[in-house]
Amino acid sequence: MNKELHEKFVSLWDRYFHGAELPIAFFYTDNPKKGELARSAKGHRCMIGDLALVRKGKSLLFNADNLTCPGGKRYLGYSQVLAPKFEYFLSCGIPGELEGERYKKSPEIVKEFIKHVPTFEAPGKYIAFVRWDHLADEDEPEAVIFFAGPDVLSGLFTLANFDAASLEGHVGTPFGSGCMSIVHYPLLEKKKDEPRAILGMFDPSARPSVPDWSITFTVPPKRFRTMVLNMEESFLTTPSWNLVSRRIEKRSEGGSL
Repeated sequence: MNKELHEKFVSLWDRYFHGAELPIAFFYTDNPKKGELARSAKGHRCMIGDLALVRKGKSLLFNADNLTCPGGKRYLGYSQVLAPKFEYFLSCGIPGELEGERYKKSPEIVKEFIKHVPTFEAPGKYIAFVRWDHLADEDEPEAVIFFAGPDVLSGLFTLANFDAASLEGHVGTPFGSGCMSIVHYPLLEKKKDEPRAILGMFDPSARPSVPDWSITFTVPPKRFRTMVLNMEESFLTTPSWNLVSRRIEKRSEGGSL
């Protein structure tokens, strides 16, 4: 990755978001030395909970073997198969056979939703999640993931839209699972000429795996670079933001941003 951009972001993040935790990034690789293989589990386990270790500085690798959630495998690119009767699982369920999550009103709506979600094949044996300050020069992030509360999110959201003229702006909030919001959708956005950042982690099933104050804000590389280069001429230099940044610094002592 661009070493100058890497260092510039760290410096500016500390200046304008002092006390807020650094983001993490993900990329695909065939190199098993890029992190520790995340522990396997018997049965279903949401991989989102493991990212707490990454946020603390431990690099983790996931692959087709240690991803035990069918959705996680699919949305990280290690399977194109949906769980049996998925349209009922995501909606009303089947009495006496399958409990439904009731995230969609009917199986028909789920089927229509699935039509618009493309699958992809992971371009590497592993997907590595690494905290920003632990990225190596040769690592090329597919996206940058922030776990943040309202004040930090307000800064990220406004910065992403700093150069946007459209009402929709450069931030999207598509429906999906926690892993869709931080991997699948950002990868789709990366292919666009004007990629959007993705607000996520609204999935009630994933919420127990993250701090109750946090939402994710995931940024494809092109949008991330623009945001970093815009920081020093944006609202971040104003007295208005200074008031918010002081509160971020103060609240960081309590661990809630």
